[in-house]
Amino acid sequence: MRKITTNSAPKAIGPYSQGISIGTLAFVSGQTPIDPETGALAPGGMTEQADQACRNVRAVLEAVGSSMERVVKTTCFLHDMADFQTFNAVYERYFVSCPARSCVAVKGLPKDGLCEIEAIALTGEADA
Repeated sequence: MRKITTNSAPKAIGPYSQGISIGTLAFVSGQTPIDPETGALAPGGMTEQADQACRNVRAVLEAVGSSMERVVKTTCFLHDMADFQTFNAVYERYFVSCPARSCVAVKGLPKDGLCEIEAIALTGEADA
């Protein structure tokens, strides 16, 4: 088991890692819409924040030799289910392989973000 770390995604803000790889799987911790360069939430609404969260997931996956196309499962957390369609419009541009997914509304997210995405993917060592 090894930690996945990259400066291209926000640093963990608690006692956890950006992700863990074990065998042929990568487990990406929930990625919020925090800009890794500024440490602040991406400005704007759900469209901009979902875009940043997806870019953060991609950065962690690339750090372990994986990609968005190799994601097999995501769990998505939305601050408000009223943003479901807006979130989906961004999500489908990144997760083109249509992985299995759960999507739930939650009472709150770190730094009052509007969404968070965690993912499980095959690593570069696995057959696609």
